[in-house]
Amino acid sequence: MKIILIISMVIILYTFIGYGILLFFIIKLKRLLYGKPVVMKTTDDLLPTCTLIVAAYNEQGMMAEKIANTLSLDYPLGKLKYIFVTDGSTDQTPAIIAQYPQITLLHQPERNGKIAAVHRAINQVETEVIIFTDANTLLNKMALIEICKHYADTTIGAVAGEKRVHIDEAADATAGEGFYWKYESKLKQWDSELYSVVGAAGELFSIRKALYEPVPHDSVLDDFMISMRILEKGHRIVYEPAAYAMETASANITEELKRKIRISAGGIQSILYLKSLFNIFKFPVVSFEYISHRVLRWTITPFLLIIAFVLNGIIAFRDNSFFYSALFFLQVFFYGLAFIGLVMERRQIRIKALFIPYYFCIMNYAVIAGIFRFFNKGQNVVWDKAERKQPKVSVN
Repeated sequence: MKIILIISMVIILYTFIGYGILLFFIIKLKRLLYGKPVVMKTTDDLLPTCTLIVAAYNEQGMMAEKIANTLSLDYPLGKLKYIFVTDGSTDQTPAIIAQYPQITLLHQPERNGKIAAVHRAINQVETEVIIFTDANTLLNKMALIEICKHYADTTIGAVAGEKRVHIDEAADATAGEGFYWKYESKLKQWDSELYSVVGAAGELFSIRKALYEPVPHDSVLDDFMISMRILEKGHRIVYEPAAYAMETASANITEELKRKIRISAGGIQSILYLKSLFNIFKFPVVSFEYISHRVLRWTITPFLLIIAFVLNGIIAFRDNSFFYSALFFLQVFFYGLAFIGLVMERRQIRIKALFIPYYFCIMNYAVIAGIFRFFNKGQNVVWDKAERKQPKVSVN
């Protein structure tokens, strides 16, 4: 029992803290040996042609601002095209986009899910690079240039931008989303510097058009799958924090939980589809990053949290050991803070520090719920859009 507890605790700590610490020291060592990575300099003439694709479903409240932001982005004249696809939208989203002749609008009344809409848009692309961004995010002015400068390096097949979540002064429990993404961004920077990011978020990422491979029509995390297929082909995904997509947090913790469960169901599906990346002989560094950063979080670690708590409680009361009692007390204290965060969230009392353990528990519960949903075939690819806080924030 003690051995199972210790193994569980080691895996838990490695998943959420240890991997980041290990990456930090590996990167420090790599910089000592080889120096900091240098991005090839490029000019407007050398930047590739690119197409910006936005898949939007019933986003009429956001669309005018999204279009204004999109058309204000810096990129060499004549090298940038825009495609907005609005399949299934029943509001004024297509009509709003249709007012802008510089944007190619694709619309059909049938709603077949985001990946089907994205496939339709990609079939229209003739440029060297495709950039994907969500309809409910705003990009910084230099985002496209910061992304596309990396394609001067032929080993790079995809570039992931940074997701930033705005936390207002009256933040509720969804403030945990912002803290989580700050930590995620740092891990992605180190992943990228070590070798490659393991997957990209749909808020902002890009790929070489020539490397695009259609993913299965039932893919839940289409953005993750599209980018990981690039890794399977032997190309790297780099992370560019200077290109970022800004969005607000989920409208409330219920909406955030809905979003997380969907992502978790897609995560376990992606692991099953991307079995080749477990081949440590073919993908030694990628396998290490993928298992450490993604697979453990999306599979066993949330269950180990439960196992560790139960076993620790049994051992502490049975053996009356100071070590195991102290360890159990720390767990009780942490989950107690999470419970207080739950109570405060329901009473709309704003103490951000307490929302972090609460969000951590929500995130891990969502993984377990997502796994059960996937295997019970309860998750489909049709958008189940989570509501976001309003208003949107501006970007520079």
